[in-house]
Amino acid sequence: MNALARVPELLAQHLLLALAALLLGLVVALPLAVFSARNRIVGRIALGFASLVQTIPSLALLALFYPVLLSLSALVGGGIPALGFLPSLLALSLYALLPILRNGVTGLANIDPAVIEAADGVGMTAAQKLRLVEAPLVLPVLMAGIRTAAVWTIGAATLSTTVGQPSLGDLIFAGLQTQNWSLVLTGCIAAAALALAVDGLLGLAEHGIAQRKRGLIWGSLGTLLVAVAIALIPALPAARGTVTIGAKGFSEQYILARLIGHRLEAAGYKVRYREGLGSAVAFSALASGDVDVYVDYSGTIWTNQMQRRDVPPRDAIVRGVTDWARDRHVTLLGSLGFENAYAFAMRGDDARKRGIASIADLAPVAGSLNLATDVEFLERPEWAAVKKAYGLSFKSAHPYQPTFMYRALASGTADVIPAFSSDGRIAADKLAILTDPKGAIPGYDAILLLAPARANDLRFQAALKPLIGAIPVERMREANYMVDRDSGKASPDDAARWLERGLAR
Repeated sequence: MNALARVPELLAQHLLLALAALLLGLVVALPLAVFSARNRIVGRIALGFASLVQTIPSLALLALFYPVLLSLSALVGGGIPALGFLPSLLALSLYALLPILRNGVTGLANIDPAVIEAADGVGMTAAQKLRLVEAPLVLPVLMAGIRTAAVWTIGAATLSTTVGQPSLGDLIFAGLQTQNWSLVLTGCIAAAALALAVDGLLGLAEHGIAQRKRGLIWGSLGTLLVAVAIALIPALPAARGTVTIGAKGFSEQYILARLIGHRLEAAGYKVRYREGLGSAVAFSALASGDVDVYVDYSGTIWTNQMQRRDVPPRDAIVRGVTDWARDRHVTLLGSLGFENAYAFAMRGDDARKRGIASIADLAPVAGSLNLATDVEFLERPEWAAVKKAYGLSFKSAHPYQPTFMYRALASGTADVIPAFSSDGRIAADKLAILTDPKGAIPGYDAILLLAPARANDLRFQAALKPLIGAIPVERMREANYMVDRDSGKASPDDAARWLERGLAR
């Protein structure tokens, strides 16, 4: 994967989102600033709300709009997208409110009363006074707030990846999950450069306003608009017939997405990728048609979407998921042949030393051991089921991104992790996988899901059917390790082509 080759399109999407959020923030904040300056109660409520928004983590605010928009869409009979651009726009617009609103209110409140009296003395109406007197005096202060809002918005827009909106965050999240630090640096540098460029041009406009230099004002704003127009060309809607391939935010998903993409390109389709989707939104993106195809796991849908707490055999879970998906007009084309299940793991030498081979063996000594998990495991029903079945209770439990979870185990910071059974780091790090004799953890077969629009697309399905049952877990582990290892790194695209060659044999 060439990081630099992906920058133009992602930069355009990032800029489009940030600019739209900033403009929406201005539309809301400017009249609200006027009302707040005129009425103290309105001002306290408005500034209090805008300040409250800033206390909510950006990622949480983005995630909160998903159920809100989903419920609203259901209430009005559908048609409101809960993923992608809209939730990102609304969340970032709220973040843009505070600096614009606060500077606007401060500027209006600090205008010399004598100037206002003079305007009243010559018979100006309230609208004339605002347009001809107050606005010009407040504009330099307001521009400082707009600059702050622009930088905040551009920075927070990197998190929109998690709700399915392409941005420079795609590079950052992909790099973190695959330990490809060049991707992380590329995404960070591009986002920082964009923020600095926009801040610099707005700073020139602010200086021009303060010095009453119209040429500087229009020159800087004109340059910004031209740059925006050029940058947004790659963000134009994809050509009709383009297939969108979804992927969650970890290396195996990036590899499988590229494998699917290669097969569809060979069949004559034009493809694009929406990577880094959160587990909670991926299936909804498929069902709504925002994504045409992606790989999920039977246990994830069984526990998350279906809200099932029982743990039947693997094939029964796949059948249940197939029927449930069909009711939602989603096609389960088949299982890829491997399972990516949660499986408790320890360092091999440590497990042998302690005589631990199963979760049942782990339970009596868990109180003296430290658990490191991925960021969602402790909130998942699998953890509740394992605790109930075995009475597990650890000395401590800390969440990490998957990459750093494995490193916590390797460094001795943690003694146990819920590993992923298809992860290449199991063999590479010589980990011992603990058996689950009570069957508390459901099966997690990798399954290929198609959007409603692809249910009758026989050419589309024919291109993907060779993947069904064709990927053994050992080969998936090797592909994952090719991407995750610290040296001799391969890209997800390289690993996908390696998998493809194995299928051909």
